[in-house]
Amino acid sequence: MTDTVFTESDRTDGIAPDMADQDTAPASVAPAADGVVPMNMIQALNSALHVKMAEDPNVLSFGEDAGYFGGVFRVTDQLQQKHGLTRSFDAPISECGIVAAAIGMGAYGLRPVVEIQFADYIYPAYDQIVSEAAKMRYRSGGQFTSPIVVRSPYGGGIFGGQTHSQSPESLFTHIAGLKVVIPSNPYDAKGLLTAAIEDDDPVIFLEPKRLYNGPFDGWHQKPVSPWKAQASAQVPTGKYTVPIGKAAVVREGSDVTILCYGTMVWVSLAGAEHAGVDAEVIDLRTLVPLDIETIEASVKKTGRCVIVHEAPKTSGFGGELSALVQERCFYHLEAPIARVTGWDTPYPHAFEWEYFPGPERVATALKSVMSGGAR
Repeated sequence: MTDTVFTESDRTDGIAPDMADQDTAPASVAPAADGVVPMNMIQALNSALHVKMAEDPNVLSFGEDAGYFGGVFRVTDQLQQKHGLTRSFDAPISECGIVAAAIGMGAYGLRPVVEIQFADYIYPAYDQIVSEAAKMRYRSGGQFTSPIVVRSPYGGGIFGGQTHSQSPESLFTHIAGLKVVIPSNPYDAKGLLTAAIEDDDPVIFLEPKRLYNGPFDGWHQKPVSPWKAQASAQVPTGKYTVPIGKAAVVREGSDVTILCYGTMVWVSLAGAEHAGVDAEVIDLRTLVPLDIETIEASVKKTGRCVIVHEAPKTSGFGGELSALVQERCFYHLEAPIARVTGWDTPYPHAFEWEYFPGPERVATALKSVMSGGAR
């Protein structure tokens, strides 16, 4: 019954596929002949788009101000100038229309990559994404696909207020037929976007704008937090992919497992250092499909689990992670699972930094589970 939900037919229990036969390497690296240069996340994403558009004439990019101007964050910079007006172009202010056009293009055989200017603007397109893109393969018995990528900056950190700072990832992880990808660094960003463009299923690709330019924002030139994020990374200029559905262990440890993604990877690393705990930090990288095997192995090793995400707690993706860990690792757990999240409120502009899970809140949760208690 689930064979035509995704291209793969090896899915096991909802969002958790069987990853046992997949390569355990974090990425397939570009050939040595390709240059490797420092890039921030914006540059890495832009490079991925240029490389794929040069390689495959079926790949195109469009969205509001995403053509000539190159996007409000410059991720689509110079695509129109290099690849032409029919491959990179501006769209009307109609998120529903943007995604609907992409779905039709995908069914026809193209591979559109559309930009929704902020994730907060994606809601008018939600019906098209959920009822059309996600269901295309299943409702046609595998005869038609929707190989589209919906890119969007998400999360806070730029003083954007309530309508430019939301984290809606859990709204998409609930929908069968969608893949959800969230990178945490420039290297992964390029490799994951390349893999998403090549994927035959619809991919929601959320980009943490707090990490776009590293630890400084583009408007105020001040540290956006007391922790240090990766401003740039050595990124191959040529093509490479990071596999969708494979998490990365970014810090090995034996005391407690931290599950996180996007900006919260860096917050979690800082929190572990602040707490002085030998924490194993896992960057999920993709929420659907979820690398449950890596999670399960880590929690069974450490016996404890802390989940960190920026979105509100209630019905956030941390709840799903907690349930999966409890189902698979119950007899290995030595303390209740803890969640460190945003508040259950609309995004509070005046209290932005209090809203964000920070290293201190992560450290408090780590110390609590180490003592056997819950937050």
